[in-house]
Amino acid sequence: MTATSTTPVPASPGGGTPAPERPARRRHRHGPGHVLGRVLLYSLLAVCLVPVLFPVYYVFAGAVMEPRELSTFPPRLLPTGVDTGNILGALDAVPLARMYTNSLVTAGIITFCQLASSALAAYAFVFLRFRGSAVVFALFLSTLMIPGEATFIPNYLTLSEWGLSDSYAGLVLPFLAYAFGTFLLRQSFRQFPRELYDAARMDGMGHLRFLWTVLLPLSRPALSAVGVYVFITSWNMYFWPLIITRSTEMQTLQIGLNSLKTGEAANPGLLLAGAALSVIPTLALVVLGQRFIVRGLTAGAVK
Repeated sequence: MTATSTTPVPASPGGGTPAPERPARRRHRHGPGHVLGRVLLYSLLAVCLVPVLFPVYYVFAGAVMEPRELSTFPPRLLPTGVDTGNILGALDAVPLARMYTNSLVTAGIITFCQLASSALAAYAFVFLRFRGSAVVFALFLSTLMIPGEATFIPNYLTLSEWGLSDSYAGLVLPFLAYAFGTFLLRQSFRQFPRELYDAARMDGMGHLRFLWTVLLPLSRPALSAVGVYVFITSWNMYFWPLIITRSTEMQTLQIGLNSLKTGEAANPGLLLAGAALSVIPTLALVVLGQRFIVRGLTAGAVK
């Protein structure tokens, strides 16, 4: 008899029938059609991006153009040089530096307070089980359907009666809590297992310590998304600072930009320079925090 050599087949971990070997996965190669489709897709996206980015570009380009360049027809798209006269003129026309500080302080306080109140409320709705929590949360979300304009007059009368008009307290008090941030952080907190909370409680960890040392570090994307959204919304407020402030020292940057419209017909460069200064903080937040914004807004979508 002739002996035949056989290749040993590795046995399965359970000791039963050996598992068949998986065929090697073929490497997928992109063909010319796939590459052409990607090129067409990115070309279409680039064309759609032009009308979105062009106003932002022209604001910065017009801020450093000379007045004669802004008044030419057809309008120039590229400045011949960098002229800082528009920026210096805008700073001299209205106290933009003081208004810039007021906007930063107002937006910073509102952002910090909304993050704190939203985190505490979201923690209570997720980890503190109490009777009627679903009803309370539904009532909480129903406040989103109330337009802000409907509350301006009652808030103005109340704060004026308390003597808080024309102050930082009057600018920030009506906006220290918001249901949208609570909803977004609640969705983020619901991703964490209940066993994590139970284990922390068994180790003697209190509610605030568990929130501060465990939940908040793990929820940085959601916190960043809420913070960027609140800061941009607070930075762009116009109507409420207009009615609650009286003196120029307490007015915000958006009111100062409206004051620059007086010389818009003679020198539109002043208005473009003020708009360029006002868009820098929000543009920086969106560019630097885009990754966290996307991750935070999609948190809780897939569990």
